[in-house]
Amino acid sequence: MYAEGMAIYKKYTGTVSVWSNSYDAPTGYGQQVKYLVDRLKRSGMDTAVISNYGLEGTKQNIKTPHGKVPHFARGFDPYSNDTAPYDHKAFTKLSQNEKSLFLTLYDVWVMNSPLYDEFQIASWTPLDHVTMPPAVEKWLRKPNVTPIAMSPFGQKQMQEKDIECEYIPHSIETKFYKPTYDLPNGKSIYEYMESEDKFVVGMVAANKASGLLHRKAFSENILAFSIFHKKHPDSMLYIHTDPVSPRIGWNLPELVKGCGLPMESVAFPNPYEYRYGIPREQLAAFYTGMDVMLAPSYGEGFGVPTVEAQACGTPVIGSNWAATQDLVSEDGWLIDGQPQWDNSQLAWWQIPSVPSIVKSLEMAYERGRGRSEKSIEFAKQFDVETVWRDYWQPYLDKVFD
Repeated sequence: MYAEGMAIYKKYTGTVSVWSNSYDAPTGYGQQVKYLVDRLKRSGMDTAVISNYGLEGTKQNIKTPHGKVPHFARGFDPYSNDTAPYDHKAFTKLSQNEKSLFLTLYDVWVMNSPLYDEFQIASWTPLDHVTMPPAVEKWLRKPNVTPIAMSPFGQKQMQEKDIECEYIPHSIETKFYKPTYDLPNGKSIYEYMESEDKFVVGMVAANKASGLLHRKAFSENILAFSIFHKKHPDSMLYIHTDPVSPRIGWNLPELVKGCGLPMESVAFPNPYEYRYGIPREQLAAFYTGMDVMLAPSYGEGFGVPTVEAQACGTPVIGSNWAATQDLVSEDGWLIDGQPQWDNSQLAWWQIPSVPSIVKSLEMAYERGRGRSEKSIEFAKQFDVETVWRDYWQPYLDKVFD
């Protein structure tokens, strides 16, 4: 063990390859990889990152605060099925530790190499459907795989299938995600958003669609806001995403137009800044500039923005299903929905109810503006060091002690 500040951390001997989006890629997975890899390295583990998005064409080294970490590029296969098993084997052989682990943080149904059966795997698994997709269940039942649920819902869904699992939630850095009223340049967030006299409803969701459906429920959320806005013209909608997202997303300005919502009542971030990563301090200010965050979706494996917003004191409207149902504090609002079949995964999603969203927006408006201390307190349980101490260290004790 060793001490850092007031915290006590354990040292481990072993090898871990983390297969996911690249370290610090501007994605939710990239953020979690950074948090995890920094702490694995800090604890003395030989650690590598095997990318399925964010690095192509060359092997690099990541400079963590605790030393360099090998970073293996994505292969020709979109999910590195052609390279990831070989990279893990090579790294494990090089490190020469007695115990090793291949740790996945991504959708497990994309993993199709037979070589994955040859070593020990821990799968930190997103379960974003109301029912478990058969391909996910098949993977989680592999004898060499230890499932790790990232939400209480995911843990319950596995247990209902008699699948033994660990539980480790995603995390945030509350030293950055806190009420923040000024941007890094010193400008007030209300001045920047031109929202001093506006009730601001926010959304933070990736604009990535699968065919005709959008898991982030942009159509339902924007339509609900358009109905709300007609009654409350002093409101505005800030959507923190790429408004067009070529190839993989929807044209959201066209959707806004289709909902009969005036474009002057909607704001987006700078697309260039969004695509290459907005600093955490600036994102915390955006969260603080919201009076409520709108987060209903068809289903979430976790939903980090829900927790980040609450850490900044912004109450949340979320879905009463999948992971979100456990990630909204008591002064937030959970909305209803109806089943939606996802034929690609052979499982059920849930579609948010537009009238239920409108009703929750009305209650949020009645609450008024200002920070929520209950939301701030609720989010503290997901602080990155708390999650490392209370969840990751007990799990690593089982594997590497």
